[in-house]
Amino acid sequence: MKKRILFVDDEPSVLEGLSRILHGQREVWEMCFVANAYAAFDQISQSGFDAIVVDVKMPCMDGFKLLEKVRNIEGAKDIPVLIITGEADSHIKQRALDMGATDLLSKPVKKDDLVAQLNNMLRAKSCQDEIFTQNVPTDRKAEERIADLEISRLDVIWRLGKVAEYRDYKTGNHIVRVGHHSRIIAEELGMGRDFIETLFLASPLHDIGKIGIPDAILLKQGRLSPEEFEVMKQHCAIGVEILREDFEAMKPFLASGKIPSRVISDGDKNPLLAMASSIAMSHHERWDGTGYPHGLAGDKIPIEARIVALSDAYDALCSIRPYRQAYLESESLECIGKEVGKHFDPRIHEAFVRSIEKLRALFCCY
Repeated sequence: MKKRILFVDDEPSVLEGLSRILHGQREVWEMCFVANAYAAFDQISQSGFDAIVVDVKMPCMDGFKLLEKVRNIEGAKDIPVLIITGEADSHIKQRALDMGATDLLSKPVKKDDLVAQLNNMLRAKSCQDEIFTQNVPTDRKAEERIADLEISRLDVIWRLGKVAEYRDYKTGNHIVRVGHHSRIIAEELGMGRDFIETLFLASPLHDIGKIGIPDAILLKQGRLSPEEFEVMKQHCAIGVEILREDFEAMKPFLASGKIPSRVISDGDKNPLLAMASSIAMSHHERWDGTGYPHGLAGDKIPIEARIVALSDAYDALCSIRPYRQAYLESESLECIGKEVGKHFDPRIHEAFVRSIEKLRALFCCY
């Protein structure tokens, strides 16, 4: 395929001279000659060129202004530009190079110098295009690998949440609904996008600690004794123990594979694990301070745990349990309403009420 070169000069005689001396290059170059910088800009905007040769001194829009405008065109920023000038001023060359010109030739232009300079520019442009072309598939593969890793990570989170759910009682898509409900409430509260998406992924792990509770207690049909309830409370601490980041304990495991050193070092905390751990620990705290395990009250309870507490309660009340039938939605909302200011944060409850249509529709879908 022929290389496309655009020549821009306001003097027709100069363009004719360039066309004449470059006649022998027509076998390998497709050359376009334009006597107006504005027309040249339009052509550059609409068509692809491999090189541009432009005169400095032109009326209305000079070569420097054209060069500046070309460098702002998406897709034309890397086109090599050769500046031609009849003025013997070293500052002109420096200015041209500073503005992104590839090189500069003085008038009168000699054929051999011009052909040699253009060949060098075209070779450099070809190498640059080849490198870009080779990198595109590589970048796509890298993006695909990252996407695959992200999907794998989400799959692991999902399965961890299901582990706790299946050990407790079969509740359909309880963890799915809690995740969606929590996200909807957080959106209504006006929380940031990062917080909302992290909450959506972390909330299914709120009861992961139940895998450490004995079956005799976890699956008991009736009410738990005070001693059994104390054991049940331990699922919060067990969940934190599972989710907390212990880099010292992980180092031998990570070092055994091809894991980057930055992963092995105890650098920045994983925000997903940090929030999941916070929820696991505090989702049974109560707004009035009578919850467990630490008796936190009010704003001292992490907001993510307060949101999940209400989402979890709403779904639990509307779902069948081994020891009771599902409540009607009206009954569930009444029970929750009675606990506002005691169990639940009033502000979160207000967002919950405003979102009830979305929550109801979601419950029917899952």
